[in-house]
Amino acid sequence: MTEHSIPVQTHTADLLVVGGGLAGVCTAVSAARHGCRVVLMQDRPVLGGNASSEVRMWICGAQGHDNRETGIVEEILLANMQKNPDKSPYLFDTILLGLVKAEPNITLLLNCPCMDAETDGGKILSVTGYQMTTQTKHRVSAILYADCSGDSILAPLTGAEFRLGREAAAEFGERVSTEEADKKTMGISCLLQARRTDRPSTFTPPVWATEITDEMVENRFFSLDDDYENFWYLELGGEEDCIHDAEKIKDDLLALALGFWNYIKNSGKVKGAEYWQLDFLGFYPAKRESRRMLGDLLVTQKDILAGGHFPDTVGYGGWPLDDHFPGGFFHRGRPNTDFPTPAPYGIPYRALYSRNIENLFFAGRNISMTHAAMSSSRVMATCGILGEAVGVAAALAVKYALTPRGVYEKKLDELQTALLDADCFLPGFTRPVSALAKSAALTCDGMGSPSLDALRNGQDRDHRLFGDIPSGVTVKCGSALTYTLSAPAEVREVRLTFDSDLNRVTLPGSRSEQEHNIRALVRPDSPVMHLPDPLVRAYRLTATLPGGSEMLLADERENALRTIHIPVGKTVTSLTLTPLSTYGDNETVHLLSFDFR
Repeated sequence: MTEHSIPVQTHTADLLVVGGGLAGVCTAVSAARHGCRVVLMQDRPVLGGNASSEVRMWICGAQGHDNRETGIVEEILLANMQKNPDKSPYLFDTILLGLVKAEPNITLLLNCPCMDAETDGGKILSVTGYQMTTQTKHRVSAILYADCSGDSILAPLTGAEFRLGREAAAEFGERVSTEEADKKTMGISCLLQARRTDRPSTFTPPVWATEITDEMVENRFFSLDDDYENFWYLELGGEEDCIHDAEKIKDDLLALALGFWNYIKNSGKVKGAEYWQLDFLGFYPAKRESRRMLGDLLVTQKDILAGGHFPDTVGYGGWPLDDHFPGGFFHRGRPNTDFPTPAPYGIPYRALYSRNIENLFFAGRNISMTHAAMSSSRVMATCGILGEAVGVAAALAVKYALTPRGVYEKKLDELQTALLDADCFLPGFTRPVSALAKSAALTCDGMGSPSLDALRNGQDRDHRLFGDIPSGVTVKCGSALTYTLSAPAEVREVRLTFDSDLNRVTLPGSRSEQEHNIRALVRPDSPVMHLPDPLVRAYRLTATLPGGSEMLLADERENALRTIHIPVGKTVTSLTLTPLSTYGDNETVHLLSFDFR
């Protein structure tokens, strides 16, 4: 008798990350950079999830002046400006793939849905995925696991506690319209993208396309003249089972999207529609909500509206309370709520690990929040910075042989300090600066040291977020900024933070073009992106050694990073930074931090 089987490949790791959306990518990269051996298991051929070329949702986050997310999220977006100036969704895929491939500590498993898990006594022992392209099972035994899958696939596989649907208003005293709890969710979208051409074209819909009437498009306010138009409201499935009915919902969404495009092209109600072509139709639906894991703390809408002042803050949000009605496109009236939040509000670490599975983290839209609270935190830039926090926490858990809860109990300060050092802004917290840097004399080509102290106050954002204390200094390009130590001392590294124009006002095009990583409406005159004008393009960093010799630490001519850590590992008497140019060829440069330890 012939024995038949599918091969099984085994892996051991410090951390398995399930899900390769923005949260999963940031989790994996963050953990790997802090020394973890990481396996990243993704069920699709590309990374990015809702931001990928398969879906094409914009990366949105906290709104308001200078609230843009930094850390790995900003690194990704700056790389996209530099390497993908025409905003190709496919090139954005390569930005994420390149980021992950650059980390030797990450083993990447694409096309590998998570299918099974082995547990014992409230602890995960292994997780198995099936890689469709190689017809191979991959069994990963890790110390820690992070569910960044959006749908929380590890919840049913491991018994991790979760919620699904909307809480009743009375349960937490939230300002919601739901009087009784239910299993309804926000809907799912299959997005359209369109291209403006210089010649007319026709469109013939399939016979199964949904017929769209004038009444159906009321309160949808679509416009091909508005760069913010990305057809997000083509949304269904909130009144069905968003997981187990997903294939039916997808079919309904395709019929709706094609029917809507038929209305645009053939109803005669859309001026200039003959010059627009359908450029993209999403066959992989974008989910807004499904299972939400339960952690040691369940964040509510009231927590958010009170500002999220948590002692264990490891991230922040600021998107409105943007709750989409379950009826989606067929809900009469406005399709969503739009209540402002006090941006930025803190998000606690206790919402990022399981309360009953001892070695399980989560990051993304599936964190421990009520439905109403999650309507704000679910956007991808917020998910990304929470992923970075989980990655750092996982590294600390491995380093000190702790559980995720143990990191909260014993290493919270170290977690928050590491995040601040990685340029992750935490509302209400200031990045610690070494006593060595604070005690050294700091000068700049004739300027007195008091005017330069803002470079070493640990505040790498606009001063509005810190009261009236200034952040950063402005000097002439080519000026030499020098730390002179009172006595020779060993310096481990230098840390720099440059101004990357978090408000994006120096980028070309409309406000939508300035804010978003890809575009939904492509025109012949769509702008070509570039790195922000104030970002330092070229700089030089040197150290003076005892005895007077000079050591070159960095001579960068095409910088594309906001925050940079430069290793030194020498005993020095002085350090000199010379910013040489910016991407806007400005005469002056705004530096946010220059310190060392």
